[in-house]
Amino acid sequence: MKVFVPKETGAGETRVALVPLTARKLTQAGVELDVEAGVGEAIGLGDDAYTEAGASISTSRADALAAADMVVRLSPPSVEEAKQGREGAMLVSYIDPFENHDLIDALAQNGTTTLCMELIPRTTLAQKMDALSSQASLAGYVAVIVAAERIRKAFPMMMTPSGTITAARVFIIGAGVAGLQAIATAKRLGARVEAFDTRPVVEEQVASLGAKFVKIDIGETGQTKDGYAKQLTDEQLAKQREGMAKHCASADVVITTAQVFGRKAPLIVTEEMVAGMRPGSVIVDLAAETGGNVAGTEAGKEVDINGVKIVGLSNMPGRVAEDASLMYSSNVGNLIEHYWDKEAKSFKLDLEDEILAGCTLTHEGKLVNEMILKAREGR
Repeated sequence: MKVFVPKETGAGETRVALVPLTARKLTQAGVELDVEAGVGEAIGLGDDAYTEAGASISTSRADALAAADMVVRLSPPSVEEAKQGREGAMLVSYIDPFENHDLIDALAQNGTTTLCMELIPRTTLAQKMDALSSQASLAGYVAVIVAAERIRKAFPMMMTPSGTITAARVFIIGAGVAGLQAIATAKRLGARVEAFDTRPVVEEQVASLGAKFVKIDIGETGQTKDGYAKQLTDEQLAKQREGMAKHCASADVVITTAQVFGRKAPLIVTEEMVAGMRPGSVIVDLAAETGGNVAGTEAGKEVDINGVKIVGLSNMPGRVAEDASLMYSSNVGNLIEHYWDKEAKSFKLDLEDEILAGCTLTHEGKLVNEMILKAREGR
């Protein structure tokens, strides 16, 4: 089975889909691996690192796409490139399945079997393949580093001959994978950390990291079977904002991480809440690319509103591209290895399998994923 890894061409993408460590594991398992020339240059890896891992180097992207049994990438392909793949071949990639309808249609029409990395189920068995979680963890870390660079004070408390410097106050909204990593990072830097989440079950996790869990009574909440926070009603969101306003006002840094899978991010921090924050404060909105949690957020930009800086930068994991690439590569490699038939030297596609049933998007000329089909019906 021939697997091709093209060079990433997405705007602003600094990560790579496969690193030599994973390449070596795959080739040793019997994968015939072909990578595009320059595939690793974004993180300083030359082609020789891949050839030493057993991969071949391709100088013709179009020819390699047409010949590959499976294409592995990170950012979604263009519609035009989706049509270049061999009919019946497989694609393993991020797809943005709730938004990229034209791409999905093109993949289906081309007969591509698409394994969508965003749709990997959040189960114990699939944890090693869960790219969303691995990248979210890095995003939470980067959010704190970005905030620390932009506030006008130090994070830790310091006892100095000139006096005592108080610790920065950090308020984190959302205690999922990104939020928990943000809590851990802010605590390591010495900040006083508070965190809020609509799911009471995460209180213990927040406390275990040394942060104070903020309790706001907004009625019955919970999480989905995949561990995501359930969407709140308008009334619950209003109560939540009212309860969080004072915590935002006293914070030097606010980090928002609240997203509802497949939906526009909820607006949590209103204009009034931003106005109540001190000049010099910083908000990092990790939901900027899905609509933003903060009034005034602009995706891909930093804006200043009356002295409060709102950071809506895109591709946060890409700011630690070397580690982000390593983790994504490991997720993809684990997926391939898990279903690799060593005797037949091929990927065993079993659509009755829970993981593959969850992440297979297109197959045999049509959209087959139930979640995305239902989302389309509701448009």
